[in-house]
Amino acid sequence: SNSQLVTAFDKMEAIAQTMDSSGYDTFWVAEHHFQPEGYECIPNVVMAALHLAHKTKNIHLGCGFNVVPMWHPLRLAEDFATVDYLTGGRVKFGVGRGYHSREVESFGAPLFDQEANRSLFEEQVEIIFKSFDSESFSHKGNFYNIPPNVPYRGYDLEEITLVPRPVNPVECWQPIQSGSRRALDFMAKYGIKGIIGGGSADGGAMDNIMVAYKEANERAGRQLALGENLSIGIHVHLADS
Repeated sequence: SNSQLVTAFDKMEAIAQTMDSSGYDTFWVAEHHFQPEGYECIPNVVMAALHLAHKTKNIHLGCGFNVVPMWHPLRLAEDFATVDYLTGGRVKFGVGRGYHSREVESFGAPLFDQEANRSLFEEQVEIIFKSFDSESFSHKGNFYNIPPNVPYRGYDLEEITLVPRPVNPVECWQPIQSGSRRALDFMAKYGIKGIIGGGSADGGAMDNIMVAYKEANERAGRQLALGENLSIGIHVHLADS
C-alpha cells in the first residue's frame, strides 16, 4: 500500500541520522520510479538530500544517482545548484544512465537502444557541466539546442545562464562496475569520480575495473593513485529493510 511505501522516507531519515551521529562520511540515496513492489521508493534524491541536510549536522548526502536521461539537463542542474547553496555544499552530485525499462522508457528516453541512451546521456552531462562552469553558454547538439533561437526582451537569445550556479566545486560521481572504455574515458574527461556499489564490490573483476579507471584518467592527463577518486558503497533497500 502507499502508506507502507512512504515509510521508506522515515527509514531514510533514521538511517541518515544514525550514520551522521556515528561519524560516517556520506549517505547515498538512489533515484527510482514507479516501484509499487516496495524496493526503491525515492523519486527525487536532490529533494531528499535537502530534507536530510535539515535533519543532520555533518554527513554529506550523495545523489547515487540522478538518472540523467529521465531529466531535462538544465532542470537537474538548477535543482542541484539550488541545493548546493542551501546546504552549504553538503550534497554530492551523481549521474547515471538508468537500467530499469519501466522507469527510463516511461519518461520518454531510450533504454533498450543502448547506443541512443549512451549518446543522450553524454550530451546531457556535457550540458550540465557547461551550465555549472560557465557564466553563460550555448549548446548545439543532436538532442538539444540551448538556448532556442527566439527573441527575448528586444534581442535575439544567443546564450543562457544557469541561475543559480553552484557555489561550491561540484564533486560528481558515477557507477563504474560495468564501465566500458568509452564510459571510463568519458568520466575521466570531466573528472567524474567512480563508485562501486552493492554486491558488485566483491570479486576480482572489480580489480580490473579499478585499474581501467586509473588508466582512463591517465589517458586524459590525470594522474591518480590506485583507489583515488573511488568509493565502495553498501546497498540497502529502504522499504523492505
